Amino acid sequence: MVTYRDAGVDIEAGSRAVALMKAAVQSTYGPQVLQGVGAFGGLFDVSALKTMQSPVLVASTDGVGTKTKVASAMGRFDTIGHDIVNHCLNDILVQGARPLFFLDYIASSILDPEMVAAVVNGCADACKAIGCALLGGETAEMPGVYAPDEFDLVGTIVGVVDRPRIIDGSAIEPGDTIIGLASSGLHTNGYSLARRVFAGRDWQAETPELGQRLGDALLTPHRAYLAEVEALQTGGITIKGMAHITGGGLFDNPPRMVPDGVGVQIQRESWPVPPIFQLIQQAGRIDEGEMMHAFNMGLGMLLVVPRDQADAAINLLAGNAWLVGEATARSGSKIVQII
Repeated sequence: MVTYRDAGVDIEAGSRAVALMKAAVQSTYGPQVLQGVGAFGGLFDVSALKTMQSPVLVASTDGVGTKTKVASAMGRFDTIGHDIVNHCLNDILVQGARPLFFLDYIASSILDPEMVAAVVNGCADACKAIGCALLGGETAEMPGVYAPDEFDLVGTIVGVVDRPRIIDGSAIEPGDTIIGLASSGLHTNGYSLARRVFAGRDWQAETPELGQRLGDALLTPHRAYLAEVEALQTGGITIKGMAHITGGGLFDNPPRMVPDGVGVQIQRESWPVPPIFQLIQQAGRIDEGEMMHAFNMGLGMLLVVPRDQADAAINLLAGNAWLVGEATARSGSKIVQII
C-alpha cells in the first residue's frame, strides 16, 4: 500500500510546523483579527476604516529571491522572515499606505518543521514591529518541483491609505530634493550576482572587511522604513514621492516615482557605500554602472521633499539619511543621471 509519505509529502510534519509557529503568529493579532491560524481564510475587521474619508486598500506580493539559498547554506532561518515582511511593507509605504495584515507562503521539497517555524517566527516578529497582523499563510511540500534542501518564500501584504493622502509622485517638480535612507545591506535583491561572485568563498569564515562572517553579512535583514516616514510626516515634512530601491537598483526604481517631464539626478559621492558592496565589486570586478543597476548600493529608499524642507527632514531623521540629489527637468529619454 502506497502512502502520501511514500510520495514525499509528510502531513504530520506540516501539523508540527503549524504547532511550532502558532503562538508567534497569534502574538501579532489585535482585536481586528476574527479568525486566523486554522481557518480556511483569515477574517479581519475593517470597521475602523469608516473614520477615513475614502479608504483605499493597497496590496503587494513579493519574494526574497535566491537569498533563500544563502539561508540554507548558513543553516540560519531567523532573519529571512523579516526580509519578506519589510520588503512588502516598503512597497506599499511608498504610496502612503499603512499595513493591515500579511500572509506568507513557504514551499520546499521536504518540509522541515523547525525551519518553517523559524522563518514564520521571523515574519511574526517583523509584523509586530510594524503593527501588522500575520493573518495566515501556506506551507507547501512539493517534492519534484523544488530541489532537495531548497525552499521559496513569498509574502503578500494588504494596507490602507486615505485617498487624499496617497503619495503618487505627481507633485514632484524640478528643484525638489532627494533624500536617501540607508539600507542595511543587499536587502532582498542582487543575490544571484553576489552568489556567483562569492561562489568559491567560505561563507562561514570571518571576513575582515566586514567584521563578521560573509554569510551573516549577506543575511542582514531588509530594513523597514515605516518609522522614518512617520517621523517626517509627524514633523510636518511634505513627502512628494518615494522609491523603494529593489530589483533594478538606482536606475530602474527612481523613474517609478516621478511624473512625465521630470528626471532624477543623484550625486554618487553624497552617501557612503557599505563595505559589502565594495567587496562584491572588487571580488567580481564589476563595472560601476552594473553595480548601480543590480544593487541598492546603500540606499534602500529615496524620498522627494521640497527643497526648503530638506534640512529639517535630515534633522528629523537623525542619521542614516543623506541629501543625495534633486529632481530635474528631464532631457531626452534618460530619466536617471548618476554623476
